[in-house]
Parts: sequence; C-alpha cells; structure tokens
Amino acid sequence: MKDGDIVNLFLARDEKALRVVANQYGTRLNGVSFRITRNRETAEECVNDTYLEAWYRIPPSEPRNYLQAFLYKIVRAKSLNRIIHDHRLKRQAYVDELTTELEQCIPSKSNVEEEMNGKVFADAVNRFILTQSDEKRKVFIRRYFYMDTSSQIAERFGYSDNKVRTMLYRMRQELKSFLEKEEIL
Repeated sequence: MKDGDIVNLFLARDEKALRVVANQYGTRLNGVSFRITRNRETAEECVNDTYLEAWYRIPPSEPRNYLQAFLYKIVRAKSLNRIIHDHRLKRQAYVDELTTELEQCIPSKSNVEEEMNGKVFADAVNRFILTQSDEKRKVFIRRYFYMDTSSQIAERFGYSDNKVRTMLYRMRQELKSFLEKEEIL
C-alpha cells in the first residue's frame, strides 16, 4: 500500500492503518530501535509507542510523501528517550561513542544551544549532507541517524571497516569546516 493511502486511513481514523504500518514498516522500525536500545523487548515497546504516536500525530500532520521518514524519526526519538530514561546515571557506550565522534565537529552542546536554535543547526547539517556524494551521504546517515556500527555499514556497502572509519572521520572534519564557514561554530 502506498504512503498516501496509509495516511488516508489514519485521517479516517481506521485502525487498519496501524496493521498496514506494522506489516510494511515494522521490521525496519524494530531494526532502528534495536540498534539504539540493544534490547529486543525495549525495541518492540518503542515501536508500539511509535504506532500510537503516529495515530495521534497524523492529523494534524499529513506525511503523505515521507511516511517512512516520519515513522523513523518518531521511533528514533522514542528509543533514545528510553535509553536515557533507563540509564540516567550511566551512559551506554555506543551512544557515548557517537556523541564523542560528533563532538569533534561540535565543541559543546551548551554552546550550540546558546548561540543558535536547533533548526538553524539542523538546516546547516542538511545542507552539508547535500554537498556530499551519494555514497558518503548514505554512510553518514547510516552512522548518525540509524546508528549502525562501522562494521555494519561496511558489510552493507561492501567496504572495508577501515574505509568506513576513514570516510566518517574525513566527513566529520569537513562538517566542522563547513559549520565554521557558515559561522555556526
């Protein structure tokens, strides 16, 4: 079923929309959530919470052309919030690793928050990503949006793990330069 048709089911408040979304996107949503939470049961809970939030957010939102991205964004936020809640006093190593990698480009979260709002920063990162080749863009998004490990990315694209790590390192350096040039840092 096409995304527009699924959104129409949501707008009509037809519960079939939830079954269709679960059948069409459930496995991928579970995969995204599991890579973040590292726990099958927690991932399933986050995916179920995603379905519920989609039920409440479609209307007023009508993501006819980007339903999959809409659902990914919700499940990612739910999963990250869950691990933050579950591990308030101790950070998970894989989240810490991603944060550390991006801190090379972004010196301090508090400085970024004080100097600009999140929308300006997100727009700048999106502009940066659009300047990259298709290959680099996919690797960057797999790492920092889907939270794949470098070895998972290497396997997915047929690269060596070292190539992926080098590519990500260089992109972080380019992102830092880009943000400095845009006067965001």
